[in-house]
Amino acid sequence: MSWTADKNELSAYGRMFMAHLGVEKGYAEATIDAYGLDLLQFERFLREKGLNPQAPETITRETIRRYLAELHRQGVKRSSVARKLAALRTYFRFLMRRDILRTSPCSAIGNPRQDVRHPATLNVDQALRLVEASREADPRTLRDMALVELLYGSGLRIGEAVGMDLYDLDLDQGVARVLGKGSKQRLAPMTDAAVERIRSYLVHRGAFRPPLEERAVFLGMRGGRLNRREASRIVDKAADLAGIAQRISPHILRHSFASHLLESGADLRSVQELLGHARLSTTQRYTHLDLARILQVYDQSHPLAGSGVTKH
Repeated sequence: MSWTADKNELSAYGRMFMAHLGVEKGYAEATIDAYGLDLLQFERFLREKGLNPQAPETITRETIRRYLAELHRQGVKRSSVARKLAALRTYFRFLMRRDILRTSPCSAIGNPRQDVRHPATLNVDQALRLVEASREADPRTLRDMALVELLYGSGLRIGEAVGMDLYDLDLDQGVARVLGKGSKQRLAPMTDAAVERIRSYLVHRGAFRPPLEERAVFLGMRGGRLNRREASRIVDKAADLAGIAQRISPHILRHSFASHLLESGADLRSVQELLGHARLSTTQRYTHLDLARILQVYDQSHPLAGSGVTKH
């Protein structure tokens, strides 16, 4: 779902903000869509309450509290409420930097307390069945299984995988350069199986009839860059072939990658680097370990201990 279909509903300030995110900040398309939808929802709320989004100086802290209360009444998840509040904070900071506002109505409003939950993961047997789901040698299957192997074996975000270009691959060294959140680059190690499958796929990449200037690694059926929706369908299909009943998203493969490394004794810091997380606390969400185990693994990750990531 995209905000662009209703972009004319946004106030002039809202449209300025969205342009700022895309041009000046360089945010990913999915992030921009999320901000756009959140801002649209907020401005619709303002109009319903007789307020003018084009007059942000009339928006008060009480307005924000009433909006959050309405979201709660609608049964919106706490994590989604926190994201919407973060979007509004960013928006009002933008208006302050443009001298449109002197203070933010979001100041002194805390985030809702979050429910503690662990991300869904596959067990090791399911993951192995998934990456071995098909050994067919047609170009489409070679592409699909190379993508699945890369998502699980390297723990990539779906946007990182489909955003890779040919020059990002170093198959001899077994690493891929990926562009993560915040336009931060990192090197992601690849499994031997991923290298083998990508090599096999690249031999047949021309079957997708890409234009000469197309540098994307993974191609769609029309020869352009594979999009996120198509990539999600590929993972779904592989799960069906592997006989996995639960719905499998590309991000579940990333969760599984992290959990399986930690369960094998890898240290949190190393997994944090592999995932491209800015904060260690984000990586801890992927564990099902008790506090004692987390502290033990954390201690082992100290540079003086000399531990490393278990290769799988």
